[in-house]
Amino acid sequence: MRVLGIDPGYAIVGWGVVEYVGNRFTSVAFGAVTTEAGVPFEQRLDKVYEGVLDVMTTYKPEALSIEQLFYQHNQTTVIGVAEARGVILLAAAKCGIPIFEYTPMQVKQAVTGYGKAVKKQVQEMTRMMLKLEKVPKPDDTADALGMAIAHCHCSRSRLMGTPLR
Repeated sequence: MRVLGIDPGYAIVGWGVVEYVGNRFTSVAFGAVTTEAGVPFEQRLDKVYEGVLDVMTTYKPEALSIEQLFYQHNQTTVIGVAEARGVILLAAAKCGIPIFEYTPMQVKQAVTGYGKAVKKQVQEMTRMMLKLEKVPKPDDTADALGMAIAHCHCSRSRLMGTPLR
């Protein structure tokens, strides 16, 4: 199974493609789509859309694993992230990729075995599972790889994320 994990945002969209075969994980590719502050927001959304669409057409994932949006303290930020997440979901729909969303707790549970693990523990376990020399940077990229791993684990268990319709 080939899964694209995405940590959504509008300044940095972390992405990671993971291959999961016979209980073994392989990192296919990972990176980030970045946009510059000060650029009109609609242009930033266009860059996010085009960037993730390019990743999807290049690596042809069988599923998209994305973080379920939750309310943060800054309403302005959560609205912008929701809009960026919308163009990411649109790109997946255009490519015919099934979309699954997971809460941060589900990702922590799937990757570390402990739903209240700290971010560094999740990133280190992700690094180990993918046999990477170091935790990928920026953090959004490491988080996206963890998101992909979570779907691989959860798709075979009762922790399965919520498919979007």
